[in-house]
Amino acid sequence: MRPTSFDRLFAEEYARVAAIARRVLGDPAAAEDVAQEVFLDLHRRFGDNPGAKAPAWARTAAAHTALNMIRSNRRRAGREERYAIEPSLAHDPQAEVEAAETGRAVRAALARIPRRQATVLALRYSGLSYAEMASALGIGVNAVGTRLRRAEARLRKEVGDASV
Repeated sequence: MRPTSFDRLFAEEYARVAAIARRVLGDPAAAEDVAQEVFLDLHRRFGDNPGAKAPAWARTAAAHTALNMIRSNRRRAGREERYAIEPSLAHDPQAEVEAAETGRAVRAALARIPRRQATVLALRYSGLSYAEMASALGIGVNAVGTRLRRAEARLRKEVGDASV
């Protein structure tokens, strides 16, 4: 059986879609769930021949689905306890606590800011270039920087307001 366009897309994009979700959620297992959900939805919508815009759709859907998971998950505390700390912080308990608190504050702030802004941040900090973000969001490359600056300012405000 010859691989379909969907099969090739899955092979090429799955790791990136999962990485976007993992960056947003901080939980590799939940990110895998999101990636699977995104590709199931993509196949339901577009079938075996999803077209040229499918990679951008999948990346954006990964960010949206992950953000929705944060917003709707009532057991956020359990997930945050499982949040992986960087290995360099493993020997410093205070650094571990501070890193976990920062992660919680950022994820909580992402859940409070407008979806468009949270999506821009999720895509950028998942390693996408401005050109890739523009493609995923369906906007011009020049607009990406403006949206990103506004989203970062809003996130800083949310994180700052939460700590007051």
